Amino acid sequence: MSANRPESMHLNAADNIAIALRPLAAGEVQQGVTLSQDVPLGHKFAIRPIAVGEAVVKYGQVMAVATAPVAPGDHVHVHNCGMSDTHSTESQQTGVMREPPARRTFMGYARPDGRAGTRNYIGIIASVNCSSTVCGAIADQANRVLLPKYPGIDGFTPIVHDQGCGMASSGEGFDALVRVLKGYRDHPNFGGVLIVGLGCEVNQLTLYKRDDWTRERFGTFNIQEVGGSASAVRRALELLEPIAAAASRDVREELPVSKLVLGMQCGGSDGFSGITANPALGVASDMLVAAGGTSILSETPEIFGAEHLLMARAAPETAEKIAGMIEWWRDYAEKNGASLDNNPSPGNKRGGLTTILEKSLGAVAKGGLAPLAGAFAYAEQIRTPGFVYMDSPGYDPVAATGQVAAGANLIAFTTGRGSCFGAKPAPSIKLASNSALYRSMPEDMDIDCGVVVEEGVPLEEMGQRIYDALLDMASGQRTRSEEFGYGDNEFVPWKIGAVL
Repeated sequence: MSANRPESMHLNAADNIAIALRPLAAGEVQQGVTLSQDVPLGHKFAIRPIAVGEAVVKYGQVMAVATAPVAPGDHVHVHNCGMSDTHSTESQQTGVMREPPARRTFMGYARPDGRAGTRNYIGIIASVNCSSTVCGAIADQANRVLLPKYPGIDGFTPIVHDQGCGMASSGEGFDALVRVLKGYRDHPNFGGVLIVGLGCEVNQLTLYKRDDWTRERFGTFNIQEVGGSASAVRRALELLEPIAAAASRDVREELPVSKLVLGMQCGGSDGFSGITANPALGVASDMLVAAGGTSILSETPEIFGAEHLLMARAAPETAEKIAGMIEWWRDYAEKNGASLDNNPSPGNKRGGLTTILEKSLGAVAKGGLAPLAGAFAYAEQIRTPGFVYMDSPGYDPVAATGQVAAGANLIAFTTGRGSCFGAKPAPSIKLASNSALYRSMPEDMDIDCGVVVEEGVPLEEMGQRIYDALLDMASGQRTRSEEFGYGDNEFVPWKIGAVL
């Protein structure tokens, strides 16, 4: 931390706690109080007395309730506060659209349906778990044999999963899987697609026929129809040769930022996530939206307690949809013997987050200040420009899979603990919430947002850096996760309902 930078932070005049910007020791004086205990980096300490049952307030919002008397200078965490039965419901903020940024183009692939690709992969999609191993073998062989011949594509990527059979042929679970697979089939980051089934599964290939792609860009077949697994690999390479030849002719061209759809994720959050990386990403999201693009916020269990901040920025029908999603999740969690406060994770708590309310208040900061233009079901196609919400679990691979299926052609992922992630075919940029993480995991982190507190970089400037990095990534600059090869194993459609 540079000289003259604060060692703790009081975020809002209404807050009765402050945040440690470095490890603080008992006896130190911070925010006008003497610390009675050590306070780890990113954790909280009281600046006023908090009685048992009284609200603990952060960001000007209820984040917990005291379960023991808390004196000024005490470390505030799970040992003396817990989940509140009620949370704040009022927001002073309505949606605000900022002026468009100066930079409003990127270099991408124009697709026939009017969308744009930021990558040019060929997808090998399994319709069912039974064809997943074969799809992996097809992608491996195609990358060895065909990729050297067709350098204009980014590679062959397997989209494999454990669903497609042993499930009802209708209902929420089946509908969600079909939406996801169709979203990937049609994704603009794929220059071509091959879908492979077994032949006897519930999720039949007949659901995925395409009429509007040329034959050279799309193919399907069942393993049972071609002689078995090894024969399926050979047949796939025959079909992929013309697909690869066609996709390899695609070239990048200058396109408007309005063609970009950003999926926003946070994982392994810490006490800095809501102070640095998330609000900085929120600035970048607002810039993207002002330029005509789309940004998607998701993870409904991780907006619980902060949903009112989104609803205040939405039209009544959109706000009603958000409220309905929260109620669905309450019921879903209860039916499965869980609570929405099962979150935060142990890693989140070690990083300074105490309750889901606190985590949610920081998580929604990724959405910036723009008006909320719509609310969508999991993996529902999103063609509405602006800042939008998509329902999903808080589990990052499932949430990101839904965002990509909905049309996201790039992903921004904030983390305070060091989540490792990729989301082929959409490139994923990793934003470290604290500089210690950025220094300890330079192979995985793309941008250090910890400089907001370590060096006093304004959030506006940090957001500009992220926005520029997103456009560079959309134009072909590879991210750390791409360099390592993440993305083949992070396709995880939401599994809803019984396994039969």
